[in-house]
Amino acid sequence: MTHPVPASPTSHKRFFFDKFGITERLLERCLGEALSAGGDYADLYFESVTATSLGVDEQIVKSASQGTSAGCGVRVLSGERTGYAYTDNLSSERLLHAARTAALIASGPAKQPVQGFAETRAADLYPVPLGGFDLDLAARLELILRADRAARAFDPRIVQVRAGYAEELKHILVAGSDGSFASDTQPLCRLSVFVIAKEGALSTRGSAGGGGRAGLDQFTGSKSPEYLAQEAARGAILQLGAVPAPAGEMQVVLGPGWPGILLHEAVGHGLEADFNRKKTSAFAGLIGQPVASSKVTVVDNGTMAGRRGSLNVDDEGSATQETTLIEGGVLKGYLTDKLSARLTGAANTGSGRRESYQCIPMPRMTNTYMLAGDDSPEEILRSVKRGLYAVNFGGGQVDITNGKFVFSASEAYLIEDGKVTAPVRDATLIGNGPEALKYVSMVGHDLKLDEGIGTCGKDGQSVPVGVGMPTIKLDRMTVGGTGR
Repeated sequence: MTHPVPASPTSHKRFFFDKFGITERLLERCLGEALSAGGDYADLYFESVTATSLGVDEQIVKSASQGTSAGCGVRVLSGERTGYAYTDNLSSERLLHAARTAALIASGPAKQPVQGFAETRAADLYPVPLGGFDLDLAARLELILRADRAARAFDPRIVQVRAGYAEELKHILVAGSDGSFASDTQPLCRLSVFVIAKEGALSTRGSAGGGGRAGLDQFTGSKSPEYLAQEAARGAILQLGAVPAPAGEMQVVLGPGWPGILLHEAVGHGLEADFNRKKTSAFAGLIGQPVASSKVTVVDNGTMAGRRGSLNVDDEGSATQETTLIEGGVLKGYLTDKLSARLTGAANTGSGRRESYQCIPMPRMTNTYMLAGDDSPEEILRSVKRGLYAVNFGGGQVDITNGKFVFSASEAYLIEDGKVTAPVRDATLIGNGPEALKYVSMVGHDLKLDEGIGTCGKDGQSVPVGVGMPTIKLDRMTVGGTGR
């Protein structure tokens, strides 16, 4: 995979220097205060966000908002202790006060304050739209009205439509007591459609969405309002004619793309270094050991141009990278941030992420997916005598400590004698992440990533992510349903 040529981060740095009067001397003073009570390391995370959101319900604009926020979080590390304080006032007085507060929380052996910074060189994965997002709301409103019209035109049984649009332009600047320095400007957009279909007493739901780190021009083709609306409507209408899902252990085929959310939840979280450092993950202590079928290779890649989960630098100022987590079924490593790398001696994978300046960073996924194999999707389906073909997923739950998961399939079909037949409703997949991957017997050559709608929650923090996978076959999985 080729990566974009690194671009100078100077213009990103100037944003905070010019708008808020931040200087390198002030950064040095704040870091000095942060380490004034001791500590191993300190950093400053500046953030400024301009956000817009619009919502249409039943062809009426029900919500519209635009706003800006700015602040700085100060972190001090002393061994395993973390001191954290933040302020939404970027005056020198408030920044120095926050630094002193964080210092007192994580006091430890004295550390020499930083003098001078070295900028992190990073890729330019998402050119900022010309003028940022300084367009009026009319163009955005027209996107969701187009989605509303397309969903209603799909089928007269569509009785309710909601469409929403959200975007943000985030500027960040990170300075560390180790001399590290990084800045970035991060665009992010998402368009979503939700519909309800009704026939007699039966009502069903469907949803679809798309987006990424780009401007309005991305909403064409498979991300156009019309396509997304038709996909949402198709899913709801399909469920009106669905039969009850079978129950029991059977072969399961997962479709490409969004079903990678199962991989994200059931495996990805368990491979984040903080869970493994604390030995609360089902994957703790298993590096170098088989944890999946030899056909399974899983990577986390924050360097994919324009993707929702991609970042030029993470929220600690480290360049993101492509990290192989599982290779040929063998566990290769975990996702690390600066703290977990320091405490475990592992390399930093550039996976430190936080929801905002009010939050402490932690190891998080970016774009997590399984690599393609050699099998054709058609051959995979033909190989199944009786089973379930899960194409799309709704919600799910996973227990990190033992890897057990439960996921609901929002679009699934019966496979009978190698052929996809009736759609089913109320299908759930029940299993154990580390165990489930051992039953992967076929992997398709059709790797697909999601359309750019994923948001991941952890410890109360939400961040944008991407998921993906090719078509895969699992020889054994428990399916929950009410049919036979």
